[in-house]
Amino acid sequence: MKYLVTGAAVFIGANIAQKLLDSGHQVTTIDNLSTGHESCIPKHCLFIKGDASDATSIDQLNYEKFDAILHIAGQSSGEVSFESPIYDINSNAVSTLRLLDYAVKTGCKRFIYASTMSVYGQQSNKEQCSEEDVVKPKSFYAVGKLASEQYLRIYKEQYGIDYTALRYFNVYGKGQNFSNLKQGIISIYLKQFIDDDFKIVEIKGSLNRFRDLSHIDDVTKVSIEAIDNPKFYNEIINIGTGEKTTVKTMLDLIRHYLNSDKEIIISKGTPGDQFGVYANVEKLQSIYSKKFTSFEVGLKQIITEVGGNDE
Repeated sequence: MKYLVTGAAVFIGANIAQKLLDSGHQVTTIDNLSTGHESCIPKHCLFIKGDASDATSIDQLNYEKFDAILHIAGQSSGEVSFESPIYDINSNAVSTLRLLDYAVKTGCKRFIYASTMSVYGQQSNKEQCSEEDVVKPKSFYAVGKLASEQYLRIYKEQYGIDYTALRYFNVYGKGQNFSNLKQGIISIYLKQFIDDDFKIVEIKGSLNRFRDLSHIDDVTKVSIEAIDNPKFYNEIINIGTGEKTTVKTMLDLIRHYLNSDKEIIISKGTPGDQFGVYANVEKLQSIYSKKFTSFEVGLKQIITEVGGNDE
C-alpha cells in the first residue's frame, strides 16, 4: 500500500511512518523541517521538502495516488499560534484543504487527520470531555484544528472521502523534540531537568493544571488501526488514556526518577492555555480494545531513552 504521511521529520509523524514502513508499505512524506530534522525521517521514506499549505510543494507529489493520506504535520503550539496566527492557520487549516483537494483530484478516498484536545477549550462545568461536548477553542491553534475537522465533514459529503479526525491528548515519548520549549509538556519539563544549562525549572501556570498523557507507541498503533478499520470511518475520536495527571504529579515523578533537586519556579501561564481537560474514551474503547500505557511506565521509558537516571 502507498501512504502519504505529512510531518515524518518529527515525533508522531516519524513514528507512524516508521511503523508503516516496517509493515512493508511505501511511505512518502512532506515536511518543511520547521521543528523537525531530516535525520529523523525514517530510512526508505520518500522525502519532499516543503509545506503542505503551499501549492508548489503539493505539485511535487506528481499526482501520485495514495491509498490513504495521514495529515500529521502542523504547527502544534497554542503559544506560537498567538505569536503568528497567519502562519498557524496556514500550517493547520490551509494545509488540510490543499491535501483534501489533492485527494479529490487523485481519487484517494481515505484521510486521517491529527486533531487535538485543544478544541475543547476550558469546559465550565466538567473536566472530562467526550466527542459530543460543545467545543470552545481558546487558541488560534485550536480554531485551525476545529476548522479542519469541518472541512473533513464537508469533503465527505461532497466528494465521498472517508475521514477520521483523531483528537490527540498530550502525546509524549520517543522522538519528541527536546529543543522546542513551546510544545510538548513532558519534553519541556524533562529538558529543563536533564540539561545542566538550565539552573532552574520554569513551570508556566498552576501546579494544579492537569493533562491526559498519551504515550507515542499507543498513539502510533491506534492511528494506523484507524486507516483500514471501518469502525473509525467518518468519526471524530478522542485518543487518550481517560486519566488525568496534574502538573504537580508530573514533576514529582520526574524528580523521583531523575533523583533531581533542581529548583522549580512558577511563572505566568501562556495565552490560550487550558487549565485542564482529559478524555472520555468510551467511544475509542468501543472500537479499539488495546490498553494504553500508564504515565509512570511511559515516563520511565522516555527517561531511559534520553539517558536520565531511571532508578
